[in-house]
Amino acid sequence: MTVMTPKFGLGASVLRLEDDRLLRGAGQYTDDESRPDMLHAAVVRSPHASARFTIADLEAAKAAPGVRLVLTHADVAELGDIPCLGKPAMADGNAFAARNAPVLCKDTVRHVGDAVAFVVADTAMQAKDAAELVTVEYEPLDAVADLEAVMGEGAPLVWPEAGSNVAGRMHVGDAAATRAAFDAAARTVRIDLVQNRLVCNYMEVRSAVGEYVEAEDRYLLTSGSQGVHGLRDTLANVVFKVDPAKIRVLTRDVGGGFGTKAFLYREYALVLFAGKKLGRPVKWTADRGEHFVTDTHGRDNVVSGEMAIDADGRFTGLKINIAANLGAYSSQYGPMIPWFGMSMATGLYDIPAIDVACDLYFTNTVPVDAYRGAGRPEAAYLIERLVDKCAAELGIGRDEIRRKNFIKPEQLPYKTAFGRLYDTGDFAGHMAEGMRRAGWDDFETRRAAAAGEGKLRGIGMATYVEACAFPGSEPAYAELQSDGRVSVKIGTQTNGQGHATAYAQFVAEALKLDYDRIDVRQGDTDETPTGGGTGGSRSIPLGAVSVRRASQALAEKIKKLASDELEAAAADIEIEGGFARVAGTDRAIDFAALAAAAKSPDDLKAMGEFKQDECTYPNGTHICEVEIDSETGAVEIVAYTIVDDFGVTVNPMLLAGQIHGGVAQGLGQALMEDTVYSPDGQLVSASFMDYAMPRAWDLPMFDFKTRNVPSTTNALGIKGAGEAGTIGAAPAVMNAVADALKPAGVDHIDMPATPSRVWSALKAAKAATAA
Repeated sequence: MTVMTPKFGLGASVLRLEDDRLLRGAGQYTDDESRPDMLHAAVVRSPHASARFTIADLEAAKAAPGVRLVLTHADVAELGDIPCLGKPAMADGNAFAARNAPVLCKDTVRHVGDAVAFVVADTAMQAKDAAELVTVEYEPLDAVADLEAVMGEGAPLVWPEAGSNVAGRMHVGDAAATRAAFDAAARTVRIDLVQNRLVCNYMEVRSAVGEYVEAEDRYLLTSGSQGVHGLRDTLANVVFKVDPAKIRVLTRDVGGGFGTKAFLYREYALVLFAGKKLGRPVKWTADRGEHFVTDTHGRDNVVSGEMAIDADGRFTGLKINIAANLGAYSSQYGPMIPWFGMSMATGLYDIPAIDVACDLYFTNTVPVDAYRGAGRPEAAYLIERLVDKCAAELGIGRDEIRRKNFIKPEQLPYKTAFGRLYDTGDFAGHMAEGMRRAGWDDFETRRAAAAGEGKLRGIGMATYVEACAFPGSEPAYAELQSDGRVSVKIGTQTNGQGHATAYAQFVAEALKLDYDRIDVRQGDTDETPTGGGTGGSRSIPLGAVSVRRASQALAEKIKKLASDELEAAAADIEIEGGFARVAGTDRAIDFAALAAAAKSPDDLKAMGEFKQDECTYPNGTHICEVEIDSETGAVEIVAYTIVDDFGVTVNPMLLAGQIHGGVAQGLGQALMEDTVYSPDGQLVSASFMDYAMPRAWDLPMFDFKTRNVPSTTNALGIKGAGEAGTIGAAPAVMNAVADALKPAGVDHIDMPATPSRVWSALKAAKAATAA
């Protein structure tokens, strides 16, 4: 049977509608904003990780050429702190005690890059030059920068008044049941891992323009973000303490977000405050060096996991202990990120008892928050590395131990020990398909051939599951315009994923309208009353369903208008190509004429909303094959196979792009990205000279296939895909690296598996063997 690719809607591989404009340089990013009277700002930042300070002299800065304003803490004391919004429940029942960041520090700085003063001048260069003239007298204090040090005795206190660097402890599971499982176990297996800290780099650094529109008596913020409504509400309710209607937030094009652009940063409040004070627009744009020491970092955990296994090789209990670095302040959702990981700790396995504890620590470092996957990559990394170790110690195949312990299709829907409800999937099925496509059974032949060339070859797999498209909704608004075009407004925010294309597919399907006559609008708090933004792979599972419903409702209104104009029953009206036609006749009217004939604006508008009560659970298998040069320690990925279950594919081309990009970020963490602090809190890897990022030549050609089982949670069966590639990649790569190194006597290596680290491990193993 021939399967036809649909022209409209679900499953069509439509080329990205955004690309023509962006590739011609016609994008509109925040730093492209220009006004005749625009001023520019720079931030005075702390060079110390921990210090008390006083500002000794501002006069030189104020007198510098072009300077219009210099702000310190005293000037902005009326503004509320940048708040922590995600406060998980603590194990002792107490509320999480957040440590919020001030808009400008008063007398103490807590990490390199902490904000001390804000300078506004006629040009960006004048502002930067004047910022260097602000005289700050620092009294450096002892600092603590990493988890090993902060867990030790006598560590300096980030917040001395708290009496401890422990921000709190979280716990999930049943300690008694897990203890019983371990007492009865035939075998237990333990692994200790480091989840390395990442600098969340995107192509477009952050920028913001703040204005006060006096005629409207309200503020206007323009900034790249992952959702304008959240920024507006926090700025209004917490920082400026005004009605949200007093603040408008605009986001135009965004050059990457990955979670990090979802948050409210100090500079957004500062440009608005300065803009009102000066009566002129104020722009601030970070340089890459500022990005490294100001924008939230990701990951940074030390974790141990232990599995209880019965005589048949089945998992019966899981214990996990996590130490999570929050950085110097409680970032917007920072304390919640380890909780998300804890909730997915069992992966795809049928593990009846779990006991998971997480200690949260403050350190004198950049705050840590959500980065692509937000806790789920950390969970997948631990469970998949641990399962491989279980297979090795039991002496059985890595596929066999997974197959034995997977949740079976007949067990679905399945509630995990944490309470997550997996609705659909065939976990052994996508693993088997991945193994077949990767040539798993023929691998030893390839290993032997590589050994003949002096190379160490390894293969590794990782299965994963993630929770995304969290419960909630994302209303969409469709409208027929006077020129016959159709606009859709929605409160998600594209960061390069192709929302204009994906949403247009659903409009085109409902209205049989060409894509170039559909306008998708996001990023303006004035255009949509609410919006949840983009994060947690929610835009398509929630937003697309709402867009579809809004488009279908608009189609019905168009048919009703046409029935009045054409004097026919609405049921007899067909719409296609921008016309409404009486079926079987040549009597037709175009959309523009229908818009002109409407008696009320409401006749041209429709709203659609899909409310979801449970997460969706994408899952899949990643298989990586590597070769390692034993003389240099260099790791080369020679093959990479992915078989994913995303429920339903909206646009295969967009999906492949999401997966390729996500895998690249996971490979970066596994092999090269390493955020290094000195003991006194200086960020050593503070530029691309010292912080490696994956490039095209570091990546293989990906073999990507879907093996979808539609979700029963989502109205269209969609599960979400934006973070999946990152979640499966790191454990697959590191399991392959471990497999390659095992014959050489290396039994463990942490991320990132850089050439230096691999070479050192090989050298140490060789010395141990010789001894």
